[in-house]
Amino acid sequence: MFFLEIMVALVAYLIGSLSAALIVSKKLGMPDPRTYGSGNPGASNMLRSGNTKAAAWTLFGDALKGFIVVLLARCLMNGTGMPAGGVGLAAIAVVLGHMYPIFFGFRGGKGVATALGVLLGMSFWTTFWVVLIWAVIAFKFHKSSLAALIAAACAPFAAFIIIHQPTWGWSLVVIAALVIYRHRDNIKRIQSGTELGIGEPAKPLDSQGNVQSAATEKQAENVVIAEPKVETSAEVEKNENNDKAE
Repeated sequence: MFFLEIMVALVAYLIGSLSAALIVSKKLGMPDPRTYGSGNPGASNMLRSGNTKAAAWTLFGDALKGFIVVLLARCLMNGTGMPAGGVGLAAIAVVLGHMYPIFFGFRGGKGVATALGVLLGMSFWTTFWVVLIWAVIAFKFHKSSLAALIAAACAPFAAFIIIHQPTWGWSLVVIAALVIYRHRDNIKRIQSGTELGIGEPAKPLDSQGNVQSAATEKQAENVVIAEPKVETSAEVEKNENNDKAE
C-alpha cells in the first residue's frame, strides 16, 4: 500500500503542476500573470488584468484539479483499502504541484483555489464554512490575500470538527501552513499598506518582483529626455565662416 500511496502522490503532483492561469493566459494571448499585479498566477491576479472570463476559468481550473485528485484518491481508498492517509498525502501533493509546477519552472501560485478544491473533495460543509469566512473578510477589507490567509488558518480547525478523518485534518494543517508561507510577500505588503485590493488594476512588477510604487511611476513620468539640437542653415553658415576666419 505504501507504493500505491507514493504513486498516487506523484500523479497528484503532476496534475497540480498544470497551472490554469498560465494555460489560460497562453490560450487567450494574455501576458504572463507572474509579470504584473501580485506576480501570482492565480484567479485574483488574473482578475486584475480586467479579463473576468480568464479569472473565472483560472479559478475553476485550479479548484477542479484539487477536487479531482481527492475524489480519485477517495475512490482508491474505498476500492483498494488504501489508508485514509493516502488521501491526505495526495491532497498535499496536488497543492505542492500548483505552488511549484514542474512544467512551468517551479514558479507557481499560492494554492488557494487548489486548496479549495481539495477541501471540497473532502467535505462540503467544511468548505461551506471556510468559504463563508473568506467572503466575510473579503467583503469587509476588500483584500483577497487577507481573506485567504484567515480562511486557510481556520480550515484545519473546521476540518477537525466536521470531518471524521484525523489524517485529513492534519493534511489540511500542512496545506494551510504552505498557503500562509506562500503569502509571505502579501503579508509584508499588507503591513506596509501597498497590497492591491480585489479587482484593483494590475501594475507591472519591477526587476525584483515588487509592485512599482506610485512614487516610482511618477519619477518615470517626470524623466525628461533631452532632444538633440538641430542647427539651422544660418547657424551652419555662421559656424563655417568662423572656422575660415580662424
